[in-house]
Amino acid sequence: MEGYEVIFAGNNFIRLLSGLWVTVRISLISIGISLILGFIMGTAMTGRNPFVKVLCRVYLEAVRIVPQLVWLFIMYFGITRLTGLNLSGEAASVIVFTIWGTAETADLVRSAFGSIPIHQFESGFSLGLSKIQLYIFVILPQALKNLFPNIINLATRMIKTTALISLIGVTEVLKVGKQIIDANRYEAPDAALWVYGVIFLMYFAVCFPLSLLSRRLTERKD
Repeated sequence: MEGYEVIFAGNNFIRLLSGLWVTVRISLISIGISLILGFIMGTAMTGRNPFVKVLCRVYLEAVRIVPQLVWLFIMYFGITRLTGLNLSGEAASVIVFTIWGTAETADLVRSAFGSIPIHQFESGFSLGLSKIQLYIFVILPQALKNLFPNIINLATRMIKTTALISLIGVTEVLKVGKQIIDANRYEAPDAALWVYGVIFLMYFAVCFPLSLLSRRLTERKD
């Protein structure tokens, strides 16, 4: 059997698509929750409470310093045994990517609000706007304009990083690919090149449109 024939033998291609959907689903759930929590945290980081600022900064640095793979192992193998929780690999993945996404989103929100010139605030208050009105009608629209391209880039990074979740037993697209290669290693020794080539195209099909959207939004912003 030729290597390329393995991809369409039986239900192998359907299995790859199902694995890709696992990858995309975990990413979508994680980024959706991260947007909500990250926006709250990022807004808190722009406040004047020093305790909240320090707490958020410690959280942000802890998440950034420790690799995502280590967080996955801590959550799936450590926290579950310590607490007795019966977390599935997918649930542990969503929790870890949400923790990471919340930290990154919060920093993006903080930067977006921080990029607004101070005279925008002064002009709004001089026009008689309340603080809530100022943020809703003046500050937030400008901040979101700066924020959206970065959020899309974060989503792209998250989709690619989900390749790590196969190491805690989640059957995503890379793990499915390895299973197909292992099952056909004698009949089609060159199957790995074709299977991983298809997986590359699948990731490209998901991430490239997001990359184009981010670039388009960045150009419109400028």
